[in-house]
Amino acid sequence: MSDFFQSGTVATFHRLGEFSLEKLEKDLLEFSFKKGITLVLPSLYSEIQGEGLRKIVEELKGVRYLREIVLTLGPASKKQFLEVKKFFSGLPQRINVLWNDGPRLQRLYDELKDNDLDPGPAGKGRQAWMAYGYVLAERGSRVIVLHDCDILTYSRELLGRLVYPVACTKLDYEFCKGYYSRVSDRMYGRVTRLFVTPLIRALFNVVGYKEILRYFDSFRYILAGEFSMTTELASINRIPADWGLEIGVLAEVYRNCSPQRICQAELCKNYEHKHQELSADDKMKGLNKMTIDIAKTMFRILASEGVVYSYGFFNTLRAAYQKIAENMIGRYHGDAMINGLEYDLHEEEYALEVFVKAIQTAAEIIIEDPMGPPQIPNWSRVFSAIPDFDHKLLQAVRQDNSP
Repeated sequence: MSDFFQSGTVATFHRLGEFSLEKLEKDLLEFSFKKGITLVLPSLYSEIQGEGLRKIVEELKGVRYLREIVLTLGPASKKQFLEVKKFFSGLPQRINVLWNDGPRLQRLYDELKDNDLDPGPAGKGRQAWMAYGYVLAERGSRVIVLHDCDILTYSRELLGRLVYPVACTKLDYEFCKGYYSRVSDRMYGRVTRLFVTPLIRALFNVVGYKEILRYFDSFRYILAGEFSMTTELASINRIPADWGLEIGVLAEVYRNCSPQRICQAELCKNYEHKHQELSADDKMKGLNKMTIDIAKTMFRILASEGVVYSYGFFNTLRAAYQKIAENMIGRYHGDAMINGLEYDLHEEEYALEVFVKAIQTAAEIIIEDPMGPPQIPNWSRVFSAIPDFDHKLLQAVRQDNSP
């Protein structure tokens, strides 16, 4: 049985005892009559060849409470777009595929830029953001749920538990973050275990108490890519377009929500997806780039909270981070040993060395450019600046998806 300990500033909903998927889905179907639910799937074309997405499609065939599925597609030619549409055509739910590289959506991206509403570079952040805009323009759903398309252990339980706290008419949550265990014969989730959590706790030591740091430290798996939220929240949240997406989303939720309206839910017994390479020698790839982007996002969030940076600050932070992370490696080593798991001390310590350098790289960028590129604007601003943009977006997507 999982623990039921509550800590931090957000409610934690654990996976306790025997679980009835049938009852959960029956409840969700009832809730869906009052709160339409749309599933957003950010996807790459290559993922339709993967084991994860095939498993997801099979599981989704049995889900009755979704009003619509919106797949927002990364870089793709027309032929690839049509292949993706065909791949999803067997699902019983209404499906719309956003062809972000298509001429219709590209014209809308150009119009946004012409109106000083830059949607940022192509990537998962922009894909998800455009999908939210489409759901808002449709005005048929009150709940958006999002997860990735590379989940190898996907099940209907994961989706149901993720959407339940926000969809439930007897609860009053506006945002739910998923969490789960990342364990097979060894521990995964190095960026969360060895980078983000030690960095947050090092910032506590260097900056002092900040409520937003306590909020971040409340999440059991802060880099989980799965969450659900109300459409009202989706309309006012801004998001970054890089690997700082998950941290940036949580910061916007913190800014726009009362902590009593934020929760996290344990989604499944275990979770497995594709793993990123460390890419120690290339700052533009893999976990190396990811940690740099996350650190930049974290530093800019704290700058907006009044933290002033200097070279001395970042030198102290790196030392504090390294000590905390080294202690964490010792804890994880012991945890692995008592559970009979594989644990490569050298590999973990090498990753730590790369992460220390990532903090230094992010610090140099922040010192030179504290503000950085603007976040993607929220949809309330877009619809205010271009009053007919919702109609144009609906028309573009519907024309792309017409037979």
